[in-house]
Amino acid sequence: MSHSDCKLNFRPPGTPRGVSSVAGPHGIGASPGDKKSKNKSMRGKRKNIFESYMPKADVSEGLKRGTLIQGILRINPKKFHEAFIPSPDGDRDIFIDGVVARNRALNGDLVVVKLLPEDQWKVREFFSSLQVIKPESNDRETETAYESDLPEELSGHHLPQQPLKSCSDSPDVIIEAQFEDSDSEDRHSNTEKMLVDGVKKLSLHAPDKGKEDSSAPVTKDKNTSKSQDTRALSEKSLQKSAKVVYILEKKHSRAAAGILKLLADKNSELFRKYALFSPSDHRVPRIYVPLKDCPQDFMTRPKDYASTLFICRIIDWKEDSNFALGQLAKSLGEAGEIEPETEGILTEYGVDFSDFSPEVLECLPQNLPWTIPPEEFSKRKDLRKDCIFTIDPSTARDLDDALSCKPLTDGTFEVGVHIADVSYFVPEGSHLDKVAAARATSVYLVQKVVPMLPRLLCEELCSLNPMTDKLTFSVIWTLTHEGKILQEWFGRTIICSCTKLSYEHAQSMIESPSRKIPKEELPPITPEHSSEEVHQAVLNLHSIAKQLRRQRFVDGALRLDQLKLAFTLDHETGLPQGCHIYEYRDSNKLVEEFMLLANMAVAHKVFHTFPEQALLRRHPPPQTKMLSDLVEFCNQMGLPMDVSSAGALNKSLTKTFGDDKYSLARKEVLTNMYSRPMQMALYFCSGMLQDQEQFRHYALNVPLYTHFTSPIRRFADIMVHRLLAAALGYTEQPDVEPSTLQKQADHCNDRRMASKRVQELSTSLFFAILVKESGPLESEAMVMGVLNQAFDVLVLRYGVQKRIYCNALALRSYHFQKVGKKPELILVWEPEDPEQEPTQQVITIFSLVEVVLQAEVEAAALKYSAILKRPGHEHCLDEEPED
Repeated sequence: MSHSDCKLNFRPPGTPRGVSSVAGPHGIGASPGDKKSKNKSMRGKRKNIFESYMPKADVSEGLKRGTLIQGILRINPKKFHEAFIPSPDGDRDIFIDGVVARNRALNGDLVVVKLLPEDQWKVREFFSSLQVIKPESNDRETETAYESDLPEELSGHHLPQQPLKSCSDSPDVIIEAQFEDSDSEDRHSNTEKMLVDGVKKLSLHAPDKGKEDSSAPVTKDKNTSKSQDTRALSEKSLQKSAKVVYILEKKHSRAAAGILKLLADKNSELFRKYALFSPSDHRVPRIYVPLKDCPQDFMTRPKDYASTLFICRIIDWKEDSNFALGQLAKSLGEAGEIEPETEGILTEYGVDFSDFSPEVLECLPQNLPWTIPPEEFSKRKDLRKDCIFTIDPSTARDLDDALSCKPLTDGTFEVGVHIADVSYFVPEGSHLDKVAAARATSVYLVQKVVPMLPRLLCEELCSLNPMTDKLTFSVIWTLTHEGKILQEWFGRTIICSCTKLSYEHAQSMIESPSRKIPKEELPPITPEHSSEEVHQAVLNLHSIAKQLRRQRFVDGALRLDQLKLAFTLDHETGLPQGCHIYEYRDSNKLVEEFMLLANMAVAHKVFHTFPEQALLRRHPPPQTKMLSDLVEFCNQMGLPMDVSSAGALNKSLTKTFGDDKYSLARKEVLTNMYSRPMQMALYFCSGMLQDQEQFRHYALNVPLYTHFTSPIRRFADIMVHRLLAAALGYTEQPDVEPSTLQKQADHCNDRRMASKRVQELSTSLFFAILVKESGPLESEAMVMGVLNQAFDVLVLRYGVQKRIYCNALALRSYHFQKVGKKPELILVWEPEDPEQEPTQQVITIFSLVEVVLQAEVEAAALKYSAILKRPGHEHCLDEEPED
């Protein structure tokens, strides 16, 4: 019979360059079910595409001896033949070239690799510029310094219409340093890479409009080219390369959203058995799906399903097949619509969004309305008469934390952080406990929340709603006005919040210290407390928080704020009506400082009580090689940076720039860049690490840190609450092995990373819909990276990063050159009037330009592109000051 899948003309995702797309006598994608259709003379002669996995005993031995290395696999979403795992020595990532070397592992899997001989290592260009990758590449979030490990509610996690802080916390991008033209040395989508020149391989792609095109009219000065070639020899360096020999843990869900297609060869045996599933995420292989799983009329009316989104699960991937075998799990609906796309995202990342089971709901209080049992009053400090209030996003419904500030007669203050006592309602070992542990985190999408706990707890019983008695766990300090701690107390409490302030309410109080704010501008306040009392408490907290924050940065903390999008949604359709950059103001900083203070205090308490069983949060220092390459790049650009410590980097970023528009834009670009080498913060059990120096939190620059302040939405915080209760003698000492705690910590890390990725994708989805529905959108942008046929920009109004391709512009010609080590693109625009002279425009790093974001009409998926505005059609922005 004919070799049907050879005629499909598919190059399977990630097939390495130089590897034939026809592997073995039956073509590349022959499925297990296809064997029967082959004639007997061909049987047994199928050539394996992938190596067999190494025996488990050999893997264990190799890991012990150090001849094998394990790590989380990250696949570049734009160049899916490229994958990486972290190097154990903190140096540059280890490179895995091609789907064959990846050996059927998927993005996020915990894999074991074997280094290739040095003569097969990847030659990388020296870091000489910046480059951007889309957020898909983030699966290694740098939660770290962006949020400085803040409570995420400060980034809108309580607010469905606002973007969520992601460790690569910008919603649409993630930053990653890079060594050559690859769109990412993939990273979490913090994140984005910013790199530069040496784009030798970009022209390998088909020269579509808006893509790199090797045949485009590029002119180059011969002398420049010659000098570049000479210098390139000294600017290259080797990157360790490896192949996957074992998958320790399949962390990827093996589910993907995508569309169904018929196979191309209608006469083949395969055509009568299988359809082809094409995942939206190109890091997932194409999948053969049995036709019996497909809609009944799919064979006769395939075009009816051309834009239908399906979920498919991989069930097998044989060594002799470049395509996986799968099952259709569900039809989601129309591609490009919010709910089908959202369900696809949630499913791909393994988020449990099902209803809570009857067994779980039976664990909740059954006699409603629930009231605090009388015996609790004898076990807790009664703070119901104190002036205690919450400050949250205006739409928040899960209120974890409340604050209080009482002036004392000696000029000091009694400041309290009061956290919902969620552990009271989640008995250890119960069905509810097991489900919460499995979910590990609430997931905040633009339009809704997938809760970790049933809504009765999230929004009612645990939520610190005003004018209702609530069970809490409190940390109370006696503080000086400068924020010096004189006394500290931990304990279970009962509070009654007197009001629910939004960040806007608190901000207006901070900005109007002496003005009496009219009653109608404030939320209801209990009669026992006045608006003046609340106002003064906010002012006192703000004053102390400013001192705490100042001291933190004096002590060497680092913060890498990135632009974050917030959306306004149509109440009827749910579609985005507009968006803006979320403003992080003094009211946010106020809450942040006291949450950090509480988290640090609890970390010290639980660690000193249970040195082997404390659940803590560490943030390793940045990757040294990547950081040094970045410093070298900045030196080339005339921007000396001190990265000797977190504090030194923070000073470099804050003091290098002025406050004019150009300087602020350049700071955004560099902030994005320096987020890339950052590693992600991790939960861990203290008994599993011998060296306490590894406990440190790099961005906060503190020896001990944990998460205590958000137990409604993070299971790690519930675990910490239980440890604190035991440390204070409320409960029995924990009878659990450090290894068991570490296993749960690892799971929390995995789910947190998945949650951040889902949040980023949700933001990207809504922004793409906004561009489609309300575009084109115009904005200033700053150039982040210059390649030989394209350049990357940070779109300042929206915080997104895009690549602009020269062959998508109305140019007569363009050419790439280096001035010293600074890459430039010279664009020569075709005149609009034939009698006019062509306009020349120079594009270099940190150029300010104007761009238009517009939907790609013909694209099946929700895609949008950035187009550079023609000179003369924008303000005169390219006259930036000299460095």
